[in-house]
Amino acid sequence: MSIYLQDIPLNEALARFEQALESAGLNGILGEETLELSENLVGRVTTQPVWARISSPHYHAAAMDGFALRAEDVAGAMPTSPVILTVGQQAVYVDTGDPLPLWANAVVPIENVEALDENGQIMTDARCPRSIRLRAGLPPWSHVRPMGEDIVATQLVLPSGHILRPVDLGAVAAAGHDRISVSRKPRVAILPTGTELIEIGQPVETGRIIEFNSLVLAAQIRLWGGEAFRYPITPDENALIRQRVQEAAEQSDLILLNAGSSAGSEDFSAVVVQELGDLLVHGVAVRPGHPVILGMIRRKNGSQCPIIGVPGYPVSAALTGEIFVEPLLARWLGRPPYQPIEIEAKMTRKLTSPPGDDDYVRVVAGRVGDQLLAAPLSRGAGVITSLVRADGIVVLPRGVQGVEAGSRVRVRLYRPPEELNQTIFAIGSHDISLDLLAQYLAAYGRRLVSANVGSQGGLVALRRGETHLAGCHLLDTQSGVYNLAAVQQYLPGQKVRILGWVNRVQGLLVAKRNPKNIEGLQDLIREDVMFVNRQRGAGTRILLDYQLGLLGISPLQIRGYDQEEYTHLAVAAAVASGRADCGLGIAAAAVALDLDFIPLFEEEYDLIIPAIYAEDDLLRPLFDLAADGSFRAAVGQLPGYDISRMGRWIQ
Repeated sequence: MSIYLQDIPLNEALARFEQALESAGLNGILGEETLELSENLVGRVTTQPVWARISSPHYHAAAMDGFALRAEDVAGAMPTSPVILTVGQQAVYVDTGDPLPLWANAVVPIENVEALDENGQIMTDARCPRSIRLRAGLPPWSHVRPMGEDIVATQLVLPSGHILRPVDLGAVAAAGHDRISVSRKPRVAILPTGTELIEIGQPVETGRIIEFNSLVLAAQIRLWGGEAFRYPITPDENALIRQRVQEAAEQSDLILLNAGSSAGSEDFSAVVVQELGDLLVHGVAVRPGHPVILGMIRRKNGSQCPIIGVPGYPVSAALTGEIFVEPLLARWLGRPPYQPIEIEAKMTRKLTSPPGDDDYVRVVAGRVGDQLLAAPLSRGAGVITSLVRADGIVVLPRGVQGVEAGSRVRVRLYRPPEELNQTIFAIGSHDISLDLLAQYLAAYGRRLVSANVGSQGGLVALRRGETHLAGCHLLDTQSGVYNLAAVQQYLPGQKVRILGWVNRVQGLLVAKRNPKNIEGLQDLIREDVMFVNRQRGAGTRILLDYQLGLLGISPLQIRGYDQEEYTHLAVAAAVASGRADCGLGIAAAAVALDLDFIPLFEEEYDLIIPAIYAEDDLLRPLFDLAADGSFRAAVGQLPGYDISRMGRWIQ
């Protein structure tokens, strides 16, 4: 069984790895190849400077269709005193790109001349006249591309270490080259391991996991300029993993050994690296991505091949690529490592962080008013969709135990910063209709990003000016009216609008065919029933507490009352997985995960919007969609939804 040698800081782990690479002669460009110039070279990195062999253009060329002439011959031309030149002697017709006669130093555009026949009459065919008449002069070298205007022979066209773009290929060709020297692409072997893994496309069963980390890693390698080779899944057997690692070492420049890097009974990666070479690092103080392995494998010829043990959790795997693999490929290709654009933003809620680790926090970001905001996403290492949704990463360095809400943080962006200006920020209660809304808004050039913190959390965010809108379904137990009282309580004196959105049915989500015969809230106190709740401040939880109070049921009587999830779909997932027997949620979540649904209550879900944003063009597409037949029909088809109030201003 493998163990963590030590949990070392990231900078120390990188230093050990870099020292081993330098000792192995692997701290620079791996190799060079000279290739025929073609569009396939986009993204490759030059290894030699490119010097111009010829000038471009390599002669004085006409820049427009017209007549080549001497500028001195038409110096006195005026509308009332035109100059006539004889074609063939004083002027010659040229097309764009034609060389100028040696005696000419200007081109007059064809639309600026009067073509004359042998009788001095204006001709319709301006290209073959006997003479031309000009009513204005022009300075020397007008409408001429002089030799070397673009490139002068012997000048530097591209430096070494330059990432080739489409326009660069044109410049190289114009400078007289048909071949160019670029760095060799690093060959990266990706070895997924795990007896529980199945290939993409195979039927899934309990206990079997679709292997997609190798797909993500291979795509990263290709994006960063390398060649990726995905090996078949290797079961958790030491001998098989060892054989495949040795095989990959003989054929590759780098090995990514995925999974098996932790400390479980079937985690063989560290042992294999020790047996086949040098284990440099096992365990890095980074979250997610803690059980990273760094080592060197000995080849049969005595050379060494670096190996990185990549954790099995998807987020850890992807971030391991960004932290360790991309800088290494950049070095081997002879280019600078990728430097993401960073912005400063305000964190919308408090975060805690392990004090001994560099904590990579996924966030969504957007501009609300005059401030940029960052809202943290799920921090689970297995939640690959958190990286899909993430606009960037906030790194909380080791020694920092977290940040308070409102703290300024640096966000390493995954997307262009200008997209943040087209982002609608939604913090509050989760609803499936908002997922549909995000899809429809994309056609309007808008992004909807959500942070699901519950109805009360959304109202707090509105009070702080940290969101464009908040989904809310808070029942006033005194009046029986939704949201109005809560808005008055949390947003006193603030000008806000309430946009009616949907009515939806809340009820108990239970396993298919309801094996425990759960009928209502009174069954939650049964000893054989495990419940899963929504988080504090969620409208669903407030509704539950209200109904429990009417029934005289104490939360202390309910097993699982303190087991919390942040969305209806997460509650449904808990029931579908068997972690809970039931949970309160919406019918659409039950249908999505093939659960049974016991309807209990109908509630109103609205969008709370500051008045200033209700008049803002940013949200105009949202209001248009509220009246759009296609969008309304899509929401109306969700089980348990009533859209009759959608788009109606309540306040």
